[in-house]
Amino acid sequence: MANSKSGSSTTMAVARIGVGIMFLFFAEYKLVSTQFAREGYTHWVSGWVQETCVGFYKPFLNFTLHHSWFFGYATGVVELLIGLSMVLGFWVRPFSVVGALLMLNMALATWHLPAGTAAWKYLGNELDHIPLLLMFLMFYAHNAGQSWGLDKAMIARRS
Repeated sequence: MANSKSGSSTTMAVARIGVGIMFLFFAEYKLVSTQFAREGYTHWVSGWVQETCVGFYKPFLNFTLHHSWFFGYATGVVELLIGLSMVLGFWVRPFSVVGALLMLNMALATWHLPAGTAAWKYLGNELDHIPLLLMFLMFYAHNAGQSWGLDKAMIARRS
């Protein structure tokens, strides 16, 4: 039984670190250049508001468009913090909640497809967001920073 727990913890740590690396790449292109904050954020969010956003979510996205420079950089910073947290295994539970909320945000922004679209395509359209949302929920539930992470060292230090 101990081996099963150890294998599960190792697998969770590898998945957590892999997701963290992806988020570091997401953050990198948003923060290294001003391109995303100046143009990219507005381009993507405007398209979602016009075509795919869930109706009740449009006012929030329109608000962010009025402050696109701020929200463009904020998105990059949030992704950077999520990535660092996952790679280092530090504050994994709080940043898993942040990551799940970010993925929920993305799902709400991209959910709708044109009228007459087959129902299965709605979930298929969300294969970028729903699996990551579920990963963040698993990282939270399993306290994934305890394996190969600084969260374990912080707890040991307190004891």
